[in-house]
Amino acid sequence: MKENITAFINGLIPYDYALFGGVFLLFIIFIIIGLMLRHKIILSLLFILLAFTTLLVGPTVGYIKMHEYLYKNSLTLTSQKHLQFSKAVVVYGTLTNESKKYFKVCKITANVYAVTSNKYKNYLKKLKPFQKMSILEKDIAVGEIRKFKIIVEPFTYNRDYNISLGADCK
Repeated sequence: MKENITAFINGLIPYDYALFGGVFLLFIIFIIIGLMLRHKIILSLLFILLAFTTLLVGPTVGYIKMHEYLYKNSLTLTSQKHLQFSKAVVVYGTLTNESKKYFKVCKITANVYAVTSNKYKNYLKKLKPFQKMSILEKDIAVGEIRKFKIIVEPFTYNRDYNISLGADCK
């Protein structure tokens, strides 16, 4: 857990610090307005509630949306092949840098999850894949399309499955 927190803090960019500072400043402003309106209880409580909601929700949603915008990319699953003589699945795909920033490194992850006839169970199974494999692609220029191959092994699942791709670029 300590390594995850350290890696997160080391991966922050100046925009993240500006976002967190702005959210904290907004929190302080809403608290001050709530204290100034202490004679109007309902309005005061509304601003205090808004302040704490901003403090809890703002950094998380802001971080996710900002990184989606700054590091926009698209992944395409070209093909997947279950090998017969080896316990592995080979996944081929392409990664496109759609942002205006140069990607130093992209972590591409293939998630394998089971498929059932129940659509609600399928949704839950997507949240917890039974197998993951990741690769790193480095130095991706703006607008570049990079082909990649991920080998998911050992793969011993014999029933119906799907593979989804995700990328975290910086």
